[in-house]
Amino acid sequence: MLEPRPTNHHRMFLTCYEDTFDRGWHHVDLFVHDEYGREVNWVHWTVEADGPEAADESVRREEPLLRRTTEWQHRVSAAGMDYWTADACWDDAPADVA
Repeated sequence: MLEPRPTNHHRMFLTCYEDTFDRGWHHVDLFVHDEYGREVNWVHWTVEADGPEAADESVRREEPLLRRTTEWQHRVSAAGMDYWTADACWDDAPADVA
């Protein structure tokens, strides 16, 4: 049986978006999920532009110890919004934590 609240930090990943619907939502999310895919926590920050290049630049500036560990994977939401995801880890984290 699953615990009622996720607490185990198993996977961390970045998500960046294209402002497909022109809402002015230019941002990057950093998500942490447990081993069952449930969201443990997240944070987001604004960026100057959309897409992976702007996300990489913002991570270097805002969180210099955060590293993307996989290539960006393009996806399209059910509503038709383009977005990209990539696994990430902290530089000081052991490799098996990422």
